[in-house]
Amino acid sequence: MSKVTRIALVGASGLIGQSLIRLAVGRSDIRLVAIARREIPLPIGARMEVLVAPPENWADAIAASNADVLACALGTTWKKAGKSETDFRSVDQHLVLACAKAAKDAGMRQMIAVSSVGADAMAKNFYLKVKGETEQALGRVGIPRLDVLRPGLLRGPREELRPAELAGRILSPVADLLLQGQYTRYRSIKADTMARAIVGLTKEKAFGRFVFEHEAILRAARKAD
Repeated sequence: MSKVTRIALVGASGLIGQSLIRLAVGRSDIRLVAIARREIPLPIGARMEVLVAPPENWADAIAASNADVLACALGTTWKKAGKSETDFRSVDQHLVLACAKAAKDAGMRQMIAVSSVGADAMAKNFYLKVKGETEQALGRVGIPRLDVLRPGLLRGPREELRPAELAGRILSPVADLLLQGQYTRYRSIKADTMARAIVGLTKEKAFGRFVFEHEAILRAARKAD
């Protein structure tokens, strides 16, 4: 029997986090340990641990998870951040980096971080600039393997559906067909597919930094089986 991979999950209450929790139900190859600010909804049949702590204590929770891999699906919205650049960075950059450093200190072999298509530290768009800066900083943390996922528009059930996302969800089937060649990376993707990609990437053994955009995410998702 192959070794069970223990995955510490931050961002468990979000779209990708909840998809990963559902995917783990009934699987014997992975064991999830969620680290969250508060209790989170779990699907029927879920066999996992949830460590509840304020973010300033997440380093201790990450260490206590005894995990092999950190899956980071953290992210806030401009609205939830009160349209404050400082508050937005506190989650999407500073908390992400704090979790990465805690994973490194805990001896984890891998971090899988959800970023965004178009992430670029030199971008004029604030959101993409923060994502790009965070990717660069993650590469300097020193975890043996870093996987960065850059999805386009995420599809799946959300509690809060922003107007732009609603429009994107309606138009994405047609828009995706028009996005060809170098623009394929901007295609929308299901949150369930992202969850499968995370599981698929835990099976990789090589060390280094790897970036996955649309087609590469789909290939990684197929390895989840």
